[in-house]
Amino acid sequence: MALRTARRSSLVDQVIGQLRAEIAGGSWPVGAKIPPEPALSETLGVGRNTVREAVRALTHAGLLESRQGDGTYVRATSELSGAVRRGLETAELVEILEVRRGLEVEAARLAAARRTDTDIAAIAIALARRDAAWAAGEHATFVEADLAFHTAVVEATHNRVLTDLYRGFSAALRASIGAAGVLLEHADVPHGPIAAAIEAGDADAATRATHACLDEILASADRVSHE
Repeated sequence: MALRTARRSSLVDQVIGQLRAEIAGGSWPVGAKIPPEPALSETLGVGRNTVREAVRALTHAGLLESRQGDGTYVRATSELSGAVRRGLETAELVEILEVRRGLEVEAARLAAARRTDTDIAAIAIALARRDAAWAAGEHATFVEADLAFHTAVVEATHNRVLTDLYRGFSAALRASIGAAGVLLEHADVPHGPIAAAIEAGDADAATRATHACLDEILASADRVSHE
């Protein structure tokens, strides 16, 4: 953890800023438990009351969640993603999939235009892990690997707002990916064409491939909802 000792006057604001940076930077991913209050107090060089106030502020903002008797967990990466997550808690699967389609189709288009060699490598690795998990029948691993693939595509857009929004969408996406796996039973939708189009820099092909993928999942969900 790369936290710095807080020195200036507004200690609570400084601590809030540093905790937010750890969350936004991925040191504490969504779902992770942050260090306990005494540890943060010692690391930051501030009193426990200061840490408590900062944690309370971030909890109120929706970034953190305190669980009685257990600790404090990361709930979202920003106020924006926290608001998105709260809005998704009561959403229907089809509604989530419709929004997911919009985000991922645009992400694929932008990624094809902006991807770097590092992005291409990250997408290829994520695709291989996703396909391996599906082939092995490891459903829980597949859900995480599928989300990692789409996250790699979103990160290749180099659009910070889109990336932050997508990360905030992650919890609901895990549920939608898991449900989609059940809905599709064992008929996986190949993601290779998405990766290939992005690598080739073909925005139109990336858009079509992603649209086709999400359309099939959405159609399956819609059929099930009307049974």
